[in-house]
Amino acid sequence: MGDKEPSSLDQALEAWASGDVPAALRVAVAVLEGNQTDALALFLSAYLGGKLGEPKAFADGLRAAAERAIDVGNLPLAIAISAFARELGADAALLYDAAATAYARGSNRIKRQAPPALPTAGPRVKALPSSLDKAVLGARAAKAVRAAAEHLLTLPSGEAPLPAAPLFSSLDRDALRTLIEIFEPKLLASGQRFVEEGAVGAEAYVIARGEVDVSRHTLRMSGPIHLARLGPGALVGEMALLSRAPRTATVTTASPVILLVARKRELDRAVTKTPALGREFAEHCRRRMLDNLIRTSPILHSVNPTERADLVQRFTIRTFEPGERLITQGRATEGLFLVASGEVSIVHHEPGDKTVVAQLGPGEVLGEVALVLRRPANADVIANHPTVTLLLPRERFLDAVRAHPQVFVDLYELASRRDDETSSVAGLETADLDESVLI
Repeated sequence: MGDKEPSSLDQALEAWASGDVPAALRVAVAVLEGNQTDALALFLSAYLGGKLGEPKAFADGLRAAAERAIDVGNLPLAIAISAFARELGADAALLYDAAATAYARGSNRIKRQAPPALPTAGPRVKALPSSLDKAVLGARAAKAVRAAAEHLLTLPSGEAPLPAAPLFSSLDRDALRTLIEIFEPKLLASGQRFVEEGAVGAEAYVIARGEVDVSRHTLRMSGPIHLARLGPGALVGEMALLSRAPRTATVTTASPVILLVARKRELDRAVTKTPALGREFAEHCRRRMLDNLIRTSPILHSVNPTERADLVQRFTIRTFEPGERLITQGRATEGLFLVASGEVSIVHHEPGDKTVVAQLGPGEVLGEVALVLRRPANADVIANHPTVTLLLPRERFLDAVRAHPQVFVDLYELASRRDDETSSVAGLETADLDESVLI
C-alpha cells in the first residue's frame, strides 16, 4: 500500500529519533511559528528546546501543549506529552490530572462517540537555518513557545466536546489517573518493528502519533499478509498484559511514531492499588478478543451483527499454562472454548498409545464435539503455550444456541467433521501399528 508524503513534523520526529535534536528543533519551531495551535509542534519545540537549554523556561509550553492535545481530542498525545514533561523534570501532576478529569467516565465533556478526523499533514515548511548555533536556536524556540502558549490562552479551553477514548473513558477519574501515569513514552523512527509475531511480550502499546502496519504469516502464503494500518488511539498488544502467549502478529512503524508503553509489572502494581482498573481492563480485552474472533472464527461470524452484544455477555476469559488441559478425553467438557491467543494440541489416546490429531490456534473452537453430540470428549486438548480462551460455560450453552440457532447448525457440522477426522486419524494410526507388527 502506498505511503503518504512525510510531513514537516514527520521530518522533525525522524531527526529526533536519529539523535539530531537541533535538526528536529529547527523544523518544529518553523512549523510552530506558522501555526501556533499545533499541539505536536508546540510540544516538540518546548521539549526539544528544554533538552538544549533551560527546561524550566519551557514548562508553560509543555502544559499548553498537553492542554491543546486534550482539547483537540487526542488523549494519548496528551499522556505522552505529560510523560515526556516528567522526564524533563517538570511537575506533570497537573497535566495528568487535567487529562483524567476530561476523559474519565462521567465527564461532562464526553459527547462524541466517534473519534475526530485525523489531522492532515499540513503544509511543508522550510526549516530554520542550520547556521543557527544552539544558543540562538534555543532563544528562537523559547520565543515561539511563549507566543504560542500566550495565544492558546486566548482560545476557549476545557469546553469543547470530546470523543470517548476506548478503554480510558470506561474508567472513573481515580482509576484513569492511576492508569495513565504508568505509561512510558517511546519514539520510533519509521520502519521499526516493535512487536514480533511468535515472541513473548510483557508490554502493550497505545499509538499517540503516527501509523503502524500489522502483518501476520500464514501457511497458505510464502510471505506475511497485511492485516491493518492503525493510527492514533489504537491499542496494540494488550493481550501480553493478561497472558504470556506468543504474539499473534508483527507490528512495524509506517511513519515516525510516538508510543505509550504499558508494562505488565507496572499494570499489576496499578491494579493492586486500584482493583477497578483490573476489572475494566479485563472487560476491555474480552470485548477486543471477541471482536477479533468474530473476524476470524466462522462460528461467530455467522451471528447477526445486531445480536453479537448478547452473545458477548455469555463468555468469560480463561487462561491456561503450557501443559495444562482444557479438555480431558472421556470426560464432560467445561463448555465451549474459543482460542483467542496461544496454541493447543488435540491428543487422542488409545491403550498404550497416543496420537496428536491437530494443533489449533486463534479463532479455533474447542469442545464442540462433546457439547453438540452430547457425549464425553474424544480427545485431550492441551495448551502448548500460555493460551487465552473465551469460554461459554456448559450451563449457558443451551440458552446461547437457542438464542442463536445458526451457531448450533455451524457447531453441529464442525463437530461431525472433527469427530470423523479424529476417528480416521486414530484408526489409521492403529492400522499402521498392526502392519508394523506383522512385518
